[in-house]
Amino acid sequence: MDSDEVSIGKTVTFVELPDGDEEEYTIVGSAEADPFSGKISNDSPIAQALIGKVKGDEVTITTPGGDMLVKIVRVEQA
Repeated sequence: MDSDEVSIGKTVTFVELPDGDEEEYTIVGSAEADPFSGKISNDSPIAQALIGKVKGDEVTITTPGGDMLVKIVRVEQA
């Protein structure tokens, strides 16, 4: 598996385009999810959009609040 590929157990940092707000999440199993601590379930819309992507990819994430375009800037082992 590519170390820059988003998967469960990785911490992903992305910036919203075009304004550049940076967000960081660790993708975990649903039992470990705690969004207030930055841990999101692999079943969440954000994780589903990011899993399998790599650093540098631009991804559209569909959320209840609407679509957002992001660029993955960092992928690290959690």
